[in-house]
Amino acid sequence: MAENKQKILRIDTKDNILVALEDLKQGTSMLFENQLYVFPEDIPAKHKFAIQDFKKEDAIYMYGVLVGKVKKDIPRGGLISISNIEHDTEQYSSKNVQEKKTWHPLDVTKFKEKTFLGYHRADGSVGTENNWLIIPLVFCQNRNVEVLKKALLDKLGFGKKQHLNLNIDTLIEDYKSGASVETLLAKNILIEAEEDYKNQLFPNVDGIRFLTHDGGCGGSTSDAVTLCNLLAGYINNPNVAGATILSLGCQHAQIDILKKALGNIAPDIEKPIYFLEQQALNSEKELLAEAVKKTFVGLIEANKTTREPAKLDKLVIGLECGGSDGFSGISANPVLGYVSDIIVSLGGATILSEFPELNGVEQELINRCQSKENADKFSRIMTSYNNKATLLGSGFSANPSPGNIKDGLITDAIKSAGAAKKGGTSPVEDVLDYTEQVVKPGLNLLCTPGNDVESTTGLAGSGANVILFTTGLGTPTGNPITPVIKVSSNTRLYQRMHDVIDFNTGGIIDGETTIEETGDVLLNYLIEVASGKPTKARSLEQNDFIPWKRGMSL
Repeated sequence: MAENKQKILRIDTKDNILVALEDLKQGTSMLFENQLYVFPEDIPAKHKFAIQDFKKEDAIYMYGVLVGKVKKDIPRGGLISISNIEHDTEQYSSKNVQEKKTWHPLDVTKFKEKTFLGYHRADGSVGTENNWLIIPLVFCQNRNVEVLKKALLDKLGFGKKQHLNLNIDTLIEDYKSGASVETLLAKNILIEAEEDYKNQLFPNVDGIRFLTHDGGCGGSTSDAVTLCNLLAGYINNPNVAGATILSLGCQHAQIDILKKALGNIAPDIEKPIYFLEQQALNSEKELLAEAVKKTFVGLIEANKTTREPAKLDKLVIGLECGGSDGFSGISANPVLGYVSDIIVSLGGATILSEFPELNGVEQELINRCQSKENADKFSRIMTSYNNKATLLGSGFSANPSPGNIKDGLITDAIKSAGAAKKGGTSPVEDVLDYTEQVVKPGLNLLCTPGNDVESTTGLAGSGANVILFTTGLGTPTGNPITPVIKVSSNTRLYQRMHDVIDFNTGGIIDGETTIEETGDVLLNYLIEVASGKPTKARSLEQNDFIPWKRGMSL
């Protein structure tokens, strides 16, 4: 750690609270920006303290925007907490949006000629993986998907040795020999084993991905349509070579609805897609046999595609955060914002999602919209989403989790102002509702919940071929079809959870590096992943898939 590490940070000149970059003890004093602060209480690292004496109803600003309102008096240097401030944001409007913003792209000389090795599709898109999908249209088919998983993976060489073995036999033996509970609990049963992919019959196929879900029937018709739209997006994603679809036959999510959804987004799709309906066949065994044969034939076709060089403008990068902490908006998220600006400057696309975590920065994003139509659409979706959540007993203000609050994200507006940094500074080229597809280069806004897996599920469904995922507390989530690069906000987390986290931005907090320097390293790492380097989530087979039912989910 650098000896001259900064201990306090003011993010914006308008801010009236400061961030503690390390623990500040009660009674100690510190000089910052020619002002002396004496702390009346402990200020934990990642948390904020008052720059002045606050009275009830005073406004709290951070990242240059309104993030809260004072509930009770706070002394200068006092800790900002849920006990003394509450969520508050500015009103927003799309009425006076100026179209066609002036934005100066970043200098991309160092990345202009770089390429990644990807899978080129007939429609001009490029995948970072070459996956085959097996998808149930309804939860009734989940068991059959699992049967196919057991039948296909090992036989075709996609199975692998576990990276971790648990020696349960030794527990059984000790128990039978009369070992005490204390002895059993003290036993080391971890057996580390190196990952070892078996010889694949189809070496150009990265994986067979098996989706399961609890939808397709029993809910509203609109839920079934949304599910089919999402699945169509997964099939159309450039990381997918083709798909085997399992249907029962009587469910709401009909094959025809999925075919219509595919026709709307990819009318000329050339990928092999096989539809199988159980109620039209003689038995479940026949369904499974047909699914295996058709999948096998599809894999033969998928294996004909090989990795070839592609320019970075073929990247569609999803921008996600989860398990955020008080450093996320200072280190990891701004690094993603820098990477986003680089990709946009190169002609690629990025996607900023999690609309509940844009609460409080709506006006900034509205002002960045390149068209009045998109500004109106963003404003309308945000208002409708928040109103619906409020009617169902919650609202955007309830978004921060206990972990967020414990680590310094006291209000949703504080969380949102930091989360929005993932979107960089470029203009907003398009605003997408859930399941709508990315069709324009530049920064896209996509409506998803803040829930990590529902959001990453939506990003892949709208076309992301790589996802950058920041975390301050640690999360192991991944996605079935799109590699997820996990980025930590602080070094301590990276060291503690290096088995699930790929990249560390904690050097920014430690005063060892800058956002730009870290962003350049991250983008080079992303190019490796886009060319086939497995992420931690992929190695752990963390293939999480949760469709959003558009109900009350933040």
